[in-house]
Amino acid sequence: MVHPVKVFSLFAILVLECEAGLGKRHVLPGPLQPRPRAQTPKSYRANPERAGAVRDAFDISWRGYYEYAFPHDSLRPVTNTWSDDRNGWGASAVDALSTALVMGDDQVVAEILDFIPNINFDNTTTEVSLFETTIRYLGGLLSAYDLLTGPLSGSYGPSGNWTAILAQAKHLADNLKVAFATPSGVPDNSLRFLPPRTTGSTDNGIATIGTLVLEWTRLSDLTGDETYGLLAQKGEDYLLHPRPSIGEPFPGLLGTNVNISNGMFLDGEGGWGGSDDSFYEYLIKMYLYDPVRFVEYKERWVTAADSTIKYLVSHPTSRPDLTFLAMWQNRTLDFVSEHLACFNGGNFILGGITLNEPRYVDFGLKLVDSCYETYSQTVTGIGPEVFRWQDLNTPLNATNNPPPPANQTTFYNTSGFWINNTGYVLRPEVIESLYYAYRATGDTKYQGWAWEAFVAINRTCAVGSGYSSIRNVNAPDGGGFTNFQESFWFAEVLKYSYMIHAEESPWQFKVDHNNEFVFNTEAHPVKIAAGHERKSRRIRRDTEA
Repeated sequence: MVHPVKVFSLFAILVLECEAGLGKRHVLPGPLQPRPRAQTPKSYRANPERAGAVRDAFDISWRGYYEYAFPHDSLRPVTNTWSDDRNGWGASAVDALSTALVMGDDQVVAEILDFIPNINFDNTTTEVSLFETTIRYLGGLLSAYDLLTGPLSGSYGPSGNWTAILAQAKHLADNLKVAFATPSGVPDNSLRFLPPRTTGSTDNGIATIGTLVLEWTRLSDLTGDETYGLLAQKGEDYLLHPRPSIGEPFPGLLGTNVNISNGMFLDGEGGWGGSDDSFYEYLIKMYLYDPVRFVEYKERWVTAADSTIKYLVSHPTSRPDLTFLAMWQNRTLDFVSEHLACFNGGNFILGGITLNEPRYVDFGLKLVDSCYETYSQTVTGIGPEVFRWQDLNTPLNATNNPPPPANQTTFYNTSGFWINNTGYVLRPEVIESLYYAYRATGDTKYQGWAWEAFVAINRTCAVGSGYSSIRNVNAPDGGGFTNFQESFWFAEVLKYSYMIHAEESPWQFKVDHNNEFVFNTEAHPVKIAAGHERKSRRIRRDTEA
């Protein structure tokens, strides 16, 4: 049976799409003209109709999950069943809460708030990922607490009602702390509970080490217990000062795997994609969170950003107007990228705005425009999981610079990339970067592109009681469904798709340096350290000195 809200949502989207003249593939006839320098926007243009359509999609997704999967982790929308892929603690509910708060979706907020005090974070029979649990559960809880005691204070009841949320966050972190009980302090990402213990991993990656500091530091700042932040910061310190030299093939750009026993790097292979991505993301976000404590994080981000521009920039032979970032194997480049890596444009923009460096913003906009092309050139209008290209400035006979496969030559000649993995698993990174591009420039074309992406996803991924990952973005019907609705669909895709069209609010990213929040890698808005949190740190350090 077709959900009645879905019928209205799809109809509304089609009407809005036609009115805006969207839905056609954009093929650029030649190289782009030089970009004018990014300008600070004077104003933004809200679009309530588009924001409302995104909220309709959120409600459809939530109702399907709530009816068929809650309180389990994830919905299987084709079969109307559930999956406990994140330890059975209700990952989709926790991930959805900050988005429901941002949207003002009162009924969903109430349903999740009733659930949170009853989550049993002591009980799971499956392996616990420190990284995934931190960004989804811990980040989601802290974000909800910050929103409900901050800009939304009084909207859902007295602020004293939210102590249970913070208590649950602290209880979860207390169970996770065992991950850091290693000889070096580099955490073990793989845990077991009942009781909490490590699995004895021998190595960990820079993303799963370096994407803890924001959430764990925030928990320390809210509770007054330094322990949590110091644990994450100790592991991070091995990434800020990498050893041996193999671990830093370019200044600021690292290998991927670290020995847990001694904190030494095991390789020099990396990129801005999966296994590495959010380490670089959090360097500048920690400085935005607190520029007093985390100056060194900013300096390391600048070093990585400058090396990225100097060493990794690549232009496809068939589309020299596009700018992609290569991955690396020691100092040999690999001309491949991922949907995951397309957060990079947004991260450069955020860094440029934060540091008052227009060159980073301008470079970020080039990356955003190019990642958008991975959407606009496919049959579905959705970007693939992995794509490759042939580099313009590397010898065409080089072993690291092969041509496209014969069956994708025509596609490559038009698109500037060929598809290496055709799937789409409801990832947010392209829309995330479009959001930062719009906030930096006020240029409504980025709203239009984000709307095109949302329409394409809504059209292709809607199925059964919700939305599912698909198998082939370059097949007319998406190549079939995987029957899985990721929890980050709630936290990220729908939040960024909504915020780019929404009215101004305290959690929107601001270019005037009056930000109140910074988004964790799961798009949960975390309140920036200020007032008593930052002041108490300075007083403590002064006292110690």
